[in-house]
Formats: sequence, structure tokens, C-alpha cells
Amino acid sequence: MRAERMLLTGSRRRTVTPGTTYNFAGGPSMLPASVLAQVREEFAGEELAGESGRPTILEAPFSSARFRSLIEDTELRLRRLVGISDEYVVLFLQGGATAQFALVPLNLLGNAGRADYIETGYWSHRAIEEAQRYGWINVASSGAASHFSSIPKPDGWRLDPRAAYVHITSNETADGLEYHWTPDVGSTALVSDMTAAFLTRPIDVARYAVIYASAQKNLGVAGLTLVVVRRDVLGRAHPHTPSTFHYARQADARSMLNTPPMFAIYVANLILQWLDREGGLAEMEQRAQQRSDIVYAAIDRSDGFYRCPVERQDRSRINICFRPANNDLTPLFLEQAMRHGLLNLAGHGRIGGLRASLYNAMPVAGAHTLAQWLGEFARRYG
Repeated sequence: MRAERMLLTGSRRRTVTPGTTYNFAGGPSMLPASVLAQVREEFAGEELAGESGRPTILEAPFSSARFRSLIEDTELRLRRLVGISDEYVVLFLQGGATAQFALVPLNLLGNAGRADYIETGYWSHRAIEEAQRYGWINVASSGAASHFSSIPKPDGWRLDPRAAYVHITSNETADGLEYHWTPDVGSTALVSDMTAAFLTRPIDVARYAVIYASAQKNLGVAGLTLVVVRRDVLGRAHPHTPSTFHYARQADARSMLNTPPMFAIYVANLILQWLDREGGLAEMEQRAQQRSDIVYAAIDRSDGFYRCPVERQDRSRINICFRPANNDLTPLFLEQAMRHGLLNLAGHGRIGGLRASLYNAMPVAGAHTLAQWLGEFARRYG
């Protein structure tokens, strides 16, 4: 048996000594160990479909009673966990959250033809760029002038009273900012890309018209995008909106107008069961705060060796973005961190630096281990 196992990173191989490893990837993220075990039991058992005569969920028709039961149970579990009332429809769609950058304006602009967006970092900027293809987009406030070091204060937002909706990105995974409050936009529909922060704390769904989130952060694997839509905004879609991307038509078809991402929904169901067993969203919030407090404390006590550009009140609990004051040390940090079993700490490709993503499946022990390594590296090279 080999004393070391090999990891492939880009085109270069790295060795990691045996022991516990922690995956800090921005996404797809690590999954709970118990969920991975359930998936292995279902798909890697000795009795395969051809031998047992019973197809796996990957082989079952999406129109079958078995899959219908699964998607209905997944929706019911989600509604109970998050507190989603019957005033909302729950859609299980494909295309990732990035596809929603186009689908939100296509489905919501309606006769108004205009919307407000708050720019807080890389992903909200991407959403603005895409939405501008479909209507008049008012950037009601932007943090670009401060290099996205903080979320613009709402009293300075220049909202358009004729806007069909106001769009925010609740957590900027590339820049490390998070809304720790829900904006008050009056009677205008509030839309939020909650991809990274969804299921990490309780939310008041009634404050929003649309919530959307890719699954690969806290709800399973890539391929599924959850969209929660208030029923009273379903009738605004542009007439040329493709049927598979039309919220109202997918709602009528119970997310099965076309073949849904069946495996991703199966994993999401297991994640929702895990969240129930672990204590629900209040427990997830407590753990998220604990993990981020541990890592931020290590950064802040480094006497400037590490720098986090985000103002304290807007720091993300989920994606901690920072860098060494001497940026030349970044490649060495990543190299040595990997050898210590701390994986995928590179910042977003367009931003650079370092990033520790602390999604729900990350144990508190992972945060402690990272904090210890931050201190050790700073002592060694500071």
C-alpha cells in the first residue's frame, strides 16, 4: 500500500500524506460524510440494476411513480425546513444560478421593462451584465468605487419606483461579502441570488418574491438550481421565454416539463434529511458563525501578515476571502497547505488571493485546522 495518495490539481500532481483532509472549494463543495455513504450504498453496491432487476434512480423514468414520489418528498422537506408557504412555488431546474441571470429578467420584467440591481461584487456584476440584454437595468448602488470592500448602505440606494424588481446577491462568493440583513424595498418585488448562503441560516421567505440558488454549495451536487417564486409574479414572463425556462409553465408541470436533474434531486433529498437530523437551519447558523469566527480571528491576529479587504460588518460567514500582505507568498501558501490536507484554498480565478469556503458540510474541526495552519505559516514566513 502506498504511503501517500496523489491529488491532481490542474496539470500538476501533489502528494498528501494520509489523514484527514478538508475541502475548502468554492463549489462544488464537500458533502457530509453520511450523505456520501448513502450515495455509495445506492450506486456502488454489489447488486446492480441488471442483477437485482430494480433500476437505480438514475435509470428510472422521470414520469415514474418512484421519481414523482422523490421530487414531492424533496419539495415537502424543503418547505418544512425553510418555511416556504403555499403562496410560493418551488422549482427544480437546470442551468445553474448563472442561467437565472437571464431567466429572472425574462420571467419578471413584464410590462415595466426595467429593474434595479445592487452591485456588491463579481457575481452581482455578472447578473447585471446579463440582465441588460433584456431590459433597462438601473444599478441603484455599487460598491465598485471601494473595490467591493463593503455593501452599500440602503439609504444611498437610488431605487427606480417603476422597477419590476430589485435584485441582490446575498453572498458574494468571489469577494467575501454577505448581507446580514434583508433590504426593505417597499412594495417592489425583491429577488435574491442566495446560492452560497442558502440553508446556512433561517430566512423570512415572505420578504422575497424570488429566491434562487445552485445546489452545489449547501444542497448537494452540481446540476440542480432551486427557484422559489411567489405566485403573484408568475404572470410577467416575456412571450418569447422558452417553455423550459418559463417559471409559470414549469410550475404547472411540477418541474417536469422536461427531464429534471434527477440525480441532483436525489442527493438534495439526502441533504435535507441530513439537515433535519443535524438540528435544522438554526443549528447551521450557529455552526457557520462559529467556523467563520475561528478563521477570521486567525487572520486578524496575524499582525497584518494576512489581509481581509472586507469591512467587518459585511464579512461573509461562508466565503472568507483574504491574501498575504506579500502576495508573492500565495503560491507557496497553497502548495504547503495542500501538503497539510487543506485543499482548494485558491481565490476565485478573476480575483486571486486566497479563499476558504465554509459551507454546511465543513466541520468546525476544519476551521480550527485551517486557523492553526494560518498561524504556523505566518510564523514561518512573517
